[in-house]
Amino acid sequence: MTGMHKKMLGALLCMLPLTLVADPINPTDLPPHDQVDSALDRHIIVLNARTQLQIEQVNQRKREMGEYEFTLRGGAAEDYFFQNAKTEGFRDWEIALERPFRLPNKMFIDSEIGAEGLARGENALGDARHEASRTLLRLWFNWQRERTQVTQWQQQVDILGQQATMTEKRIKAGDAPRMELNQVNAATAMASVALHQTQLRAELAASELARQFVAIKLPHDIPTIEPQPVTQELAYWREIILKHNHELGWVQAESRILEKLAERARADRMPDPTLGLRYSSQLSGSQKISGVYVSIPLTSGLRSANAENAGHAAQIGADREQALRIRLDGDIYSAYTQAVNAYQIWQQARDAALSLRQNAELVARAYSLGESSLGETLVARRQALEASLAESLTRLDANETHYRLLLDAHQLWAESDHHEGH
Repeated sequence: MTGMHKKMLGALLCMLPLTLVADPINPTDLPPHDQVDSALDRHIIVLNARTQLQIEQVNQRKREMGEYEFTLRGGAAEDYFFQNAKTEGFRDWEIALERPFRLPNKMFIDSEIGAEGLARGENALGDARHEASRTLLRLWFNWQRERTQVTQWQQQVDILGQQATMTEKRIKAGDAPRMELNQVNAATAMASVALHQTQLRAELAASELARQFVAIKLPHDIPTIEPQPVTQELAYWREIILKHNHELGWVQAESRILEKLAERARADRMPDPTLGLRYSSQLSGSQKISGVYVSIPLTSGLRSANAENAGHAAQIGADREQALRIRLDGDIYSAYTQAVNAYQIWQQARDAALSLRQNAELVARAYSLGESSLGETLVARRQALEASLAESLTRLDANETHYRLLLDAHQLWAESDHHEGH
């Protein structure tokens, strides 16, 4: 291999991890990315968070400019003098322009507070999108569960209909009593009731999903995706989730703001001076006076008390961050444990469903040959249905918990994060 080829190979290997990171995980049993982005952008909590970010941007500009303004003062007077039985009047007037000035250290602190406020707003927007994503994921799988049960119960109704046809043939042939047809019809009626109930729940789930996320278009067919095991250990998920957690970022920014406010309150124990320019005309213009003056407030215990309170507030902010880390650690453990166990439960349900479906087919074939009773056939059909439902629901549980773990790690619907801070 030539030196040029080695360089090209090295460049490709360096680019490979970037490509893997840039490619988002987009399972086919979830809504498309463009629909997800549009739905999240239009969700009310995201809209409110974006407005709050705009407020933080304005607050940053206010911090940079400061709250002090120029003050224009003016006044006029007329003086009277009595001399030699005559009264003389003189007109006096005065004008002044003054403005308080922040000390340099306070300007730097205010600028840092504004920057942290902007970071807080950006994290609030990211957290809002993340919470909306969680809601979307939950409602999506709620709808899938109900829809899956509709499909399963419809298949059960169809199978029982075929069973009724077979029973009628046996009755006509004299191989079965008429009471067996009543049993099949009763089982079919019960399955129809369950079907109508699941259809209602599926309609309500679809309505809730469409109401909160208008941009999501519910498809007619969703591919069946087999769950994948969680291969990484808990430590991996804890590190990556905490690294990208917007709620933690928000609390950290809030804590830093409180620390800076405490620093600002301590700096405020030294009052800001007011600088003014003064010009006056006295004795009807005979005397002109101009000058500069400085005024400084005389401090009292109030400023020290404010600084003390700000320090206590900063301590509360630090304690809040610690409490959040403890809660997040528990949430991560719970999400990881659920994802790992949901996959194992699905495997067990899959094996059980396969065995019971095979058993139901054998019993049904035996009934058609007159080697088993109708009661045994109906029980086998019911067990196969319950096992198939359990398999489908545990499959959805395994996929949802795995996707939830990926979502918290920012490895699902990755494009959504590109909107943060816009």
